[in-house]
Amino acid sequence: VRSMRELVEYAKARPGQLNVGMPGTGTSNHLGQELFFSSAGISLTNVAYKGQPQMMIDLISGQIHLALATVALADQHVKSGKLRALALSAPKRSPALPDVPTLGEAGYPDAVFLPWYGLVVAKATPKPVVARLADALLKAMASPDVVSRLGAMGTQLTPAGADEFDALLAQQQQLWARVIRERNIKED
Repeated sequence: VRSMRELVEYAKARPGQLNVGMPGTGTSNHLGQELFFSSAGISLTNVAYKGQPQMMIDLISGQIHLALATVALADQHVKSGKLRALALSAPKRSPALPDVPTLGEAGYPDAVFLPWYGLVVAKATPKPVVARLADALLKAMASPDVVSRLGAMGTQLTPAGADEFDALLAQQQQLWARVIRERNIKED
């Protein structure tokens, strides 16, 4: 297949017959692909791995049909022709793979997600301390060295203040609880 639409058509014609790598139950990769499968109305068989590096070996060798992998791990294999990137789960294209569309551009806007990292503190932390920590983190995230290093790994930076991060956490909790419930995801 050469596009997400072709993948969905191919998978719908073969329900449960395609194997997809899963580097750990409940990981962002696992939940993100389940969000896409739900949005696209397809059923694939998850093959569990202890992490992405092991999964990539089997993907390149053809032991599994597809996987959701980080740009940092996949881009060299895409550029060498060993893998074909169909779409990025992020809201915008990656500078590392500028010709690869996002899931939204590929026709699946409800499946777009971006793993995130944040700094959290105890709920009782005084507001002035939270504000100082948030300001320091935003300053660090604006540093050219940090931007360059994270960008080289395919990371899309979306710095946010404490209130924005609180709103993101609430939204993400609802989204992933729904995906876990609808896709019947259980602990290993």
